[in-house]
Amino acid sequence: MSTHVRQAGPTDVAAATALLVDALRRDPVAEWLVPDPKERPDVLHRLLAVEVDHAIETGNVYVTLDWSAIAVWRRHDLDAERWALGDYHLTTFAGRSANRFGQLHAAVRGYGSAAPHHWLSWLAVHPAYGWHIAGELLREHHQVVDAVGHPVYGVVTTAAARDLLCEHGYHAGLPIGLPGAPTLWPMTRAGRPIRNTNSS
Repeated sequence: MSTHVRQAGPTDVAAATALLVDALRRDPVAEWLVPDPKERPDVLHRLLAVEVDHAIETGNVYVTLDWSAIAVWRRHDLDAERWALGDYHLTTFAGRSANRFGQLHAAVRGYGSAAPHHWLSWLAVHPAYGWHIAGELLREHHQVVDAVGHPVYGVVTTAAARDLLCEHGYHAGLPIGLPGAPTLWPMTRAGRPIRNTNSS
């Protein structure tokens, strides 16, 4: 593992959630999801805490040592529960924004694959830093993914995040449009073939 990156554990859920909220509260899609800036941090915190906790338990969450960036990954095997947030969480935690969160989740669920893959749930950088620092988080998990040959899918909400992923081998699909919402970009990184070290 990089000397600048570590994997988050159960005791990091609160700090990891706080970092995500700080990074996403000014995100264009977050602003569409929760238009009221006073409500936005609380709604995001309630929902993201569920996702972070689930990802730490069943997937991988990486943070930079200075807590400037975070990457949240989910593993999707054939028998895995695909989504941490269900209708119950949206209805309970999203309040007046539940309908828009439902629209977003329905659109994202239509992207990806039923075959085993890894899903980049969140890639976020503290507003005081630039996107380039997230590259190390990507490289860290790509080693894990490439060891099993699985593809990676994800959906990003800014052109800066899209461009960073493209620099790291991702392909941007056709943008996803929601009524009145900013553009979402589905991203795919193809699975790397597993080299057979036993062959002569």
